[in-house]
Amino acid sequence: MNVILLGPPGAGKGTQAKLLSVELKLPHISTGDMFRDHKTKGTELGRKIQAIMDGGGLVTDDITNAMVKDRLAQKDASRGFILDGFPRTVAQAEFLEGLGRKVDAALSYDVPEEKVIERISGRRSCPKCGSVYHVSSSPPRKAGFCDKDDTGLVQRDDDKPENVKKRLQEYAQKTAPLKRWYAEKGVLLDIDGVGTPEGILAVTQTALAALR
Repeated sequence: MNVILLGPPGAGKGTQAKLLSVELKLPHISTGDMFRDHKTKGTELGRKIQAIMDGGGLVTDDITNAMVKDRLAQKDASRGFILDGFPRTVAQAEFLEGLGRKVDAALSYDVPEEKVIERISGRRSCPKCGSVYHVSSSPPRKAGFCDKDDTGLVQRDDDKPENVKKRLQEYAQKTAPLKRWYAEKGVLLDIDGVGTPEGILAVTQTALAALR
């Protein structure tokens, strides 16, 4: 089964993708994780990605498509996948279809804008080990410092409120039309993205069962 997750930044797609990966026994493929890996390694591609994300923009199609194509060619994705963060545009959706990987379910997680801004702007990450916290929902034991290595936590530039708003605007312009595209193919499932991870997973599983 090939599943993609849609929704604005901060909608909880990554959390649901991880949970679904376990339930469906399919690989969770996150473009965000792939982007961060390149940035951490300091590759030329990583530097390009860093500049785009620091400005609150979305990584260009040519960069993203190449990374996804290479990842889907790996053995563990042969029987299906859960794509988190791709496609983000209709052009990317057409590229995915051109690879012969038909999407069976497009899960669209809907979350109000004010909730998204609260979720993202409250994130703090450890620059040493990569652990992520939230100032209100999952704070570290010692305010401002990582539980694992006591390194000072930082707020990523793309998590600052002004950049979150830019990302949401860009999402509305480029990514929201995907809902219409997948709705026309009969595979779009709208999911309420507000609630506990477990509760949202249960709603997702019910929607997937009905689609099958």
